[in-house]
Amino acid sequence: QVQLVESGGGSVHPGGSLRLSCVASGITFSFYSMGWYRQAPGKERELVASITSGGGINYDTSVKGRFTISRSNGQNTVYLQMNSLTPEDTAVYYCRANIRGTIIWGKGTRVTVSS
Repeated sequence: QVQLVESGGGSVHPGGSLRLSCVASGITFSFYSMGWYRQAPGKERELVASITSGGGINYDTSVKGRFTISRSNGQNTVYLQMNSLTPEDTAVYYCRANIRGTIIWGKGTRVTVSS
């Protein structure tokens, strides 16, 4: 059974940083693309960043230069380093795996940025 478990969310002030982690189990992690998505209150879920099995990376323009996605295949983990956070980054952040066309989601971790 494939499972994704996110952690690292919390409350920070504007300008602060957080590092999210997503641990995958039940899959050969290194084979698959992974992504971070977020859903703000009243908005649709949107892509934040993604990383392919080969290390190719894509960022939404709103986070480019502030967020960094990375992966550790040895630890079955994908990370999202978030710097210079703003209130507009407030959302529930979800990890996603694309397993040969089947999409698996984690349950999410909440990030709140406020003064």
